[in-house]
Amino acid sequence: MPAMAALKLMVVDDTSVSRALLTDALDQIGLKNVLVAKDGEEALKIMSTSPCHLVISDYNMPKIDGMQLLKALRQNQSTSKIGFILVTGKGDRALIEEGKKFGLNNFLAKPFTVPALKACLEQVVGKLA
Repeated sequence: MPAMAALKLMVVDDTSVSRALLTDALDQIGLKNVLVAKDGEEALKIMSTSPCHLVISDYNMPKIDGMQLLKALRQNQSTSKIGFILVTGKGDRALIEEGKKFGLNNFLAKPFTVPALKACLEQVVGKLA
């Protein structure tokens, strides 16, 4: 993974409040290169022209949910190796196990704290400054 300043992330969530909470937390951690998408469909469009190193996606969204987004990214050669963190209100073991079958890198339970988000990210990308 690239250095922290070069790390490009995408936040995908259908609610503006959740998107804002995630982007603000990333900003507090020092990650400034963040794109946002309001659902999985928009995320796939953005990724086709502006790929990221890591996607942080809500699970429960209209059109394309977080799990469908993960599957779609893994099926495309140019996005198959992108880091993927699923954010969910339910820490449902079955959901997490299903995600791992498709290469889920980590998950974050809502509500989250900035230190919990940082720890989650570090398990995927390595130590952040």
